Amino acid sequence: MSWYEDKVVWITGASSGIGESLALELAQQGATLLLTARREERLSELAERCPHPDRVHSLPADLLDESQWAGLADRATAVAGRLDVLINNAGISQRASAQNTLATDVRRLMELNFFAPVGLTNAVLPNMIARGSGRIVIISSVSGYIGTPFRSTYAASKHAVRGYFDSLRAELHGSGVGVTIVCPGYVRTELSLNAVSKEGRSHGRTDEVIERGLDPRRCAKAIATAVARERSELHVGGKEIYAIYLKRFAPKLIERIVPGLAPK
Repeated sequence: MSWYEDKVVWITGASSGIGESLALELAQQGATLLLTARREERLSELAERCPHPDRVHSLPADLLDESQWAGLADRATAVAGRLDVLINNAGISQRASAQNTLATDVRRLMELNFFAPVGLTNAVLPNMIARGSGRIVIISSVSGYIGTPFRSTYAASKHAVRGYFDSLRAELHGSGVGVTIVCPGYVRTELSLNAVSKEGRSHGRTDEVIERGLDPRRCAKAIATAVARERSELHVGGKEIYAIYLKRFAPKLIERIVPGLAPK
């Protein structure tokens, strides 16, 4: 029997990309799903594609609206009376120089990529701690270790969640609640298409490295396995994930490589 057979899993950013693939994968493994994204119609379509649509519940919301977080977490917990896994996947990327990124976009990136997962996590933790079980999953990035050109605030947000949830894991030691940090490399998603560009515009195209990236279904399978095995951290992607180790063991080399990683 799959580890997910009797689990209730909440996935944010579920309408596309890694979130969508995770929903399909975990539904296949028997999980009861709670799906959050802004696009309610995409959530409904996704639910119909899952093996057991009656076990899939849509919780549409705009996670940029802080006032929705507590109520959303209450609704998520109320669906099945408990929540076993929260996967903080919702996020937005960036394709603009630091100087050309508007202050409002800096705040938007940090709100969605950092403050929203922190807020949702803090809202569901009391119930998990009281039950003595649960798992918090945060989708960080290779950019959570390495800053690259035209992704300054995105990298900052991913560094921030990695640091925050590393600390949270230590605080939760012995509580029965675990934390898994996922650091994907290039995955074939809409991330660059919807990325914030200069002067508040949308990037509007898919980067070459994203087009050649890992199939999101393979990424979802790796994440599902890592969570079931209660892994603390997962690096998943192509050869770009080795940059994480180069950063640690050959920092001067990665310093020379990084300037050439600007989006074409």
